[in-house]
Parts: sequence; structure tokens; C-alpha cells
Amino acid sequence: MASQNHEELSERELELLRLVARGATNQQIARELTISVNTVKVHLRNIFAKLGVESRTEATMVAVQRGLIRVETPAPEEPAPAASVLTWPPLPRPAASWQRVYLILAAAAAVVLVALSLAGPHSQAGRAADPFLDTGAAAPALPPQLPSRWAARAPMPTARARLAVVATSDGIFAIGGVANGQVTGAVEQYLPTEDRWVTHPPKPTPAANIGAIALGGRIYVPGGHDAQGRVLNVLEIYDPAGQQWTQGPPLPAPRSAYALAEVGGRIYLFGGWDGRKYVDTVLEFSPDTGTWNVRTPMPEALGFQAAAVLGGRVFLIGGYDGNREVASCYEYTPDLEGSGTSPWQPCPPLSIPRGGAAAANVGNSIYVVGGGWKGFVAYNERYEPQGNIWVRFPTPIVGQWRNLGLAAFQTRLYAIGGWSGEALNANSEYQALFRVVMPRTVR
Repeated sequence: MASQNHEELSERELELLRLVARGATNQQIARELTISVNTVKVHLRNIFAKLGVESRTEATMVAVQRGLIRVETPAPEEPAPAASVLTWPPLPRPAASWQRVYLILAAAAAVVLVALSLAGPHSQAGRAADPFLDTGAAAPALPPQLPSRWAARAPMPTARARLAVVATSDGIFAIGGVANGQVTGAVEQYLPTEDRWVTHPPKPTPAANIGAIALGGRIYVPGGHDAQGRVLNVLEIYDPAGQQWTQGPPLPAPRSAYALAEVGGRIYLFGGWDGRKYVDTVLEFSPDTGTWNVRTPMPEALGFQAAAVLGGRVFLIGGYDGNREVASCYEYTPDLEGSGTSPWQPCPPLSIPRGGAAAANVGNSIYVVGGGWKGFVAYNERYEPQGNIWVRFPTPIVGQWRNLGLAAFQTRLYAIGGWSGEALNANSEYQALFRVVMPRTVR
């Protein structure tokens, strides 16, 4: 018997759900219903919330179970299939002959792409850079229909993913990444108090799959992938006040797709891709002495992890190993190096795997936004150290949203750019904390 929960879905949501069940993509749904792709994503977020699911597959299963989708069986005169098969009603408009030819060619291309993705980044040197470059058109900023506590701010001038995003006392910097399918050195600064962007001199070495740390009035950007797909060992340092780039001591070995954090005036670079494989190495850089040191390796080799610092400890969250994204969480305490006690401890895993997510801390909480390297993300997660638990909170983008930037500025988070089927210029503000001003009692 169908549940009555389906009455919560609007007619438009039911219509969209039927198309999802038939395997239609967001772009196909948008064309079929004459709406934008972003509107499709908003509807999907609402559908998932109402059905209590986290993926298209789950939504389809629940829809069938509740009788929300009409199932048609083959006509009696048709040959009986070898196994029982559910067939969905055809779309209202049958495909023309040229469309059928196009679909056949597209299916063949999809098979080739799937085979290449399954081969992984280790199969051939010529394809090593493929997992580190996105191609596709730029997407507009987010629509105004955002979840509670999220708001759309001035979009980033250059839509891009795989970039470095870092907050300073003067604003938030977006550095490098992939824009229009090309590695870029673009540097743009967002001024939250004025809700506008300004342009800075580009990074001398365009790079993607990078991170950045602001320390002592300068911004440090190590490694990355260059335009030729090579993994870099450069360290470039930007002085925002003088608007000048300088070269720092190179990394001991090339790295990209790493996690980056700062504790006690030292910069820590975790894991990443070395040009041949994902690694578990930890590199420590001291700006005072200009030296790199090797520290205790991570528990597993990963790239595209999210990192945030809380109480002198680095939390490394999620990641991607070339075949799968993970939900693991590790806690690293630099002060325990050389003490005889391992600096690594496990922390509670995420509720779902997240590769290419971003993290930042506000107050006593760590916020993880995005992910979905191969999966589907319907919510973000917040770590509460007091209870040692992860708590869900809404996401402005439902689905795949990876390799974005996230920065905390005062009591707000800013999720910038990323990839969701196309490069984004979205700049989404999340009110993480509220300041309460108590009236002063006059006696």
C-alpha cells in the first residue's frame, strides 16, 4: 500500500521524479520540463528531503515502493523476457532517427569513458593527469532559492574548480584552479563587508589541485598541477599588501591534490598525488627557517582530503584514493611528533564518503561542505568535538559538488566555486554562528 507521504510532493516534483526514475540527467530533465539545471537541482534537494533519501537510486526505489511511479509491463503479444523486468513509460516525444543515431554514439562514448575511468590514473602515464582536470562550460551563480542560513553573494568573476581559497584579515582569496577546461593562475579577492571582488596579479605558475595558507601577512601556495599535467614542487608566496609574488624553497618532492593546514606557525602538507600514485607522506614547512621536514605518515594514502584545525590538532576528513572516495576521519597532533606517542588518532567517520570536499572551522565546530567524487551529496556535515559526533546541515548544491573552496570569515563560511557537472562561479555564504547582544542593565 502506498504511503501518504507522497502527498507532500508537488505535481512538478512528481513529474521530475518520474524522469529521474527513467535515468534522465539534470540537463535532460531541464530540457524536458523547460526549466534551468539549477532549478532541477533545487527540486531534487526538496524531493530527497521529503522522501528521506540521499540519492537518485534511493529516491527511485522509494517512489516504486510508495506507488508514486506507474510501472508498465510488456504487452501480452511481446516475447516474454528471460527475467522479470520493469519498464518505464516512454517519454511523450519519440526520438527521431537522427536522435537515435546520436544516442547510440553517445552510449558508445559513455562505455569508452567508463572503461577509462575504471582503468584508473595508474594505468598509463599519458592518462595520469585525467583525474586532475575538469572540462565543461561555466555555470552561473546559485539561484536565490537557497536553504535556510545560506545566501548567494557576489559571484566569483572566474568560474573555476580545483582552486585554493584562503581567508585573510582583509578578505578571501581565490587562487588558480581550472577555468574553461584550462589551468589558470587567476587571483581574485572577495571583500565580504562590501560584497564585491577585486583582481590581483596572477600566480606566476598557473596551477590546479592546490591549497593555500595565510600566515604572517603572506599566502603560501605549494605544488599543484600545471597546464601540461605535470605535478609541481614549487612554492610560491604572495604578499597581498605589496601585490607581489616570490619563490620559496621548493618541496622535497612534487605534490598536488593534497590537504593543507597551519599549526603553530608551521605549514603541514598531507598526502596527495606525486605524479605516479597517491601517497601517505606528511611534509612540514617552517617559514622562519625556510626548511621542509618529513613527519609521521598518514594512516592511509589519499588525495583530495579536507583539512581543518581545532585546538592545535589537524582533522583530515574524507578523500579519494583513485578508485573510491572515503568517509574516514583522522586527527593529527603535531606536538606529539618525536614524543614516542603516535600523532595520529582516528575520529568518527563521516556519514557518507566525500572526496574533494572542503572544510573550515568556526567557533568550536568543523564544517565540511561538498564532495561526491563519484557519489551523490544531499547534505553537508558538521563535527561537534564536545559530543564527538557529526551533524547534518543543508547544502546549497545537491548532487556532485567537488573541488570547491571553503573559508571562514568572522562568523560566516564562504563556499566558492567547485565542480557540479560544470565549473561554478557560485559564492555561497553560510551563517555559522549568530552573535547575541544582551542589553545592559542600568541600576
